[in-house]
Amino acid sequence: MAKDVHVVKTVEIPEGVEVRVDGARVTVRGPKGELSRDFSHARGVIMRVEDGKFIVEAYFARSRERALVGTIAAHVRNMILGVTKGFRYKLKIIYSHFPMNVKVEGDRVVISNFLGERAPRVARILPGVKVQVKGQDVIVEGTDIERVAQTAANIERATKISDLDRRKFMDGIYIYAREVIE
Repeated sequence: MAKDVHVVKTVEIPEGVEVRVDGARVTVRGPKGELSRDFSHARGVIMRVEDGKFIVEAYFARSRERALVGTIAAHVRNMILGVTKGFRYKLKIIYSHFPMNVKVEGDRVVISNFLGERAPRVARILPGVKVQVKGQDVIVEGTDIERVAQTAANIERATKISDLDRRKFMDGIYIYAREVIE
């Protein structure tokens, strides 16, 4: 039962973007900055840049290697998108019982008066991510999709309610949109 013995995925490199491969480390530099990622866990996978294309391939690929080829190609595609356009997550501040205050202080988002609590709740902002509060919206932007998504998740999770009825107490900050910045 011989499946695909040789698996190849290519990612087009647009004009103005430079992709470098140093062993297992891939660095992508573009107009919005530089992102670097280590793929040393990907044994049996070959990465290279050729003719304006990033190529990931595996010979005699088993199921794990086939999956890794697609995953690495997707990561590099996201890195290229990040350094050319960037990513944005939008969150909505919703309350019906107590008006909560949300503000950005350095590398954290401080949520005060959530459900009338005296102690403020805090969400961590990862490095390289910009957070703004505009009215009832919290906008999270950056070049690294994983850091932007994790920061948005940190903010959403900071207002998680576990001991009250979710149908009655819908207060919180919720992700409602994620997009590539045009």
